[in-house]
Amino acid sequence: MSVKAYDTRSREKRELETLVEGEVGIYTCGITPYSPSHIGHARQAIAFDIIVRWLRKRGYSVNYVTNFTDIDDKIIDVADKEGVDFLEVANRNIDEYFEVMDAMNVQRADAYPRVTETIPEIIDMVAILIDKGHAYVGDDGVYFEINTAPEKYGQLTGQTIEMVRAGAGGRVAETGSGKRDHRDFALWKLAKLGEPSWDSPWGAGRPGWHIECSAMSLSHLGEVFDIHGGGTDLMFPHHEAEIFQSECCLGREPVVQYWMHNGMINVDGEKMSKSLGNFWTIRDALGKVDPLELRYALINAPYRQPVEFNSVMLEDACSHQQKLVAAFSEGLSRFGSSDWSGSGELSAATDRLSAGMDDDFNTRIAIVEVQSVVRSLRGLLDSNELEAGVSAIVGWLSEFAGEVLGLLPDEGTIAATVKDEESARSEVAERVEALLSQREAARESKDWELADAIRDDLAAMGVTVEDGVGGPTWRLGT
Repeated sequence: MSVKAYDTRSREKRELETLVEGEVGIYTCGITPYSPSHIGHARQAIAFDIIVRWLRKRGYSVNYVTNFTDIDDKIIDVADKEGVDFLEVANRNIDEYFEVMDAMNVQRADAYPRVTETIPEIIDMVAILIDKGHAYVGDDGVYFEINTAPEKYGQLTGQTIEMVRAGAGGRVAETGSGKRDHRDFALWKLAKLGEPSWDSPWGAGRPGWHIECSAMSLSHLGEVFDIHGGGTDLMFPHHEAEIFQSECCLGREPVVQYWMHNGMINVDGEKMSKSLGNFWTIRDALGKVDPLELRYALINAPYRQPVEFNSVMLEDACSHQQKLVAAFSEGLSRFGSSDWSGSGELSAATDRLSAGMDDDFNTRIAIVEVQSVVRSLRGLLDSNELEAGVSAIVGWLSEFAGEVLGLLPDEGTIAATVKDEESARSEVAERVEALLSQREAARESKDWELADAIRDDLAAMGVTVEDGVGGPTWRLGT
C-alpha cells in the first residue's frame, strides 16, 4: 500500500508522490528559543519524528530539516531584561530543547539552520522580491505587498485576511508605520537603537518573521521540495506568508508539494496559554512523568487531531507505557529477541498497523496494535510455560514500538532496569511467597475476606498477582 498524506493546501489526502523517487525532503518550522520549550513544541517534534521514522521504514531516503529562529523581538526583550547578549538567551534554550527532545526519543534532524546563519540568503531573497515588484522599501523596513499576488491569499486557511485576523496570533501586526496596506508584512526590519542588526542595502536591521523560513527551507531543500510541516497555529499568517514569498520570488507554483499541520494541545478542555494559567513546559511535564510516558501520551491520537492534555490521559498513557516496557524488558531478558515474520498473529497486527500508518500516519491505530501485542506478551509471560513465541513478540515490539514509535528505551537502559527489578524482586520475594501461601490457604478454606486482604497487602507492596491454571504468579509493577 502506498503512503497517503493529508495536504492542507488541497484539503485532501493525497498519495505521496515525491519529486525524486524514493527521496523525501521535509522542512518543519522550529522553535523561537526565548524561553524553555513547552509541550506544544513536543507535540510537533514527536509528530514529525514519527512521520520521518515511518517514511524511512517504508524505504524512503529522508532529508529532514527544522530551524531555530534565534533572533526575534521576544529574544531581544529577554536579553535586555537580563542584560546579556541575545544569543546567550537563544543558545541556552536551544541546548535545553535538545536535552528534552533527546529524553523523549526524538531523533535529531539532518540539519538545524538558524536565522543568524542565513542572513545573506534572506537579503538576496528580499532583493529579488523588490526587483520583481512584490516588495517595497518603507521608512522602517521592507514589506511584502499582498496586492501584487492576491490570488495566493487563503491558500491554507481558505479564508480572507479579515476573516482570520481575529483568531491569529499577535505576530500578525508586525511593525508598521512604513506599510502601504495593513495586510502587508515585514521582510526586513530596520534596527532600533541598541538592537542586534546586520547590514543590508536598505539599512542595518534584521529579518521579518516569515522570510526566514522561506530562505532556510529553499537553501537546504532546493527551489521545490516535498513536505513543509508545522502546527496549525502557523497556517496563518506564517505559512501563508511563506507561500507568497517563495512562489513570488521563484516564479513557480507550488514550491511545496504537501503542507502538513499537526493539531494543538488543549489543557483540561481549553487551549494552552500562559494567560489561562494552564501552560506546561516540557520540564513541567517531565517532573511528573517519564519522558517516554509523555511521548506515549502525545501520540495516542492522530497527529492532525488536537490532544486533550489532562491528568486522566496522562495516567492512562503512563499505565500503558509502563506495561509495554515491563513486558518487553522481561521478555527480552528471559527469552531474547527473534524474527517474528513466521507468526500469523504478528503478521496480521503488522498489516493493520501498516495500513493505519500508511493512511496519513495514524499513530492511534499503531498504538492499539501495540497494546494488543503487549497483552499477548504479558499473558505468555505470566503463564508457567516456556513459550518460544515470546522472543518473536519481543522482536516485533522492538521493531514497531521501538524503531517506529520510539516508545522503548535503549537496550542499555532496559538492561539496567531489569537488573534493578531483579534486585528489588529478590528483596521482597520471601515475603511475597509467604503471603501468597497464606492467600492460597485462605482461598482453599473459602475465607475470601482474608484472601482479598492479603491481595491488598501485596498491591500495597507494588506487587501484581495473576491467578492462572498453574497457580498464582507475581511481578512488581502494573
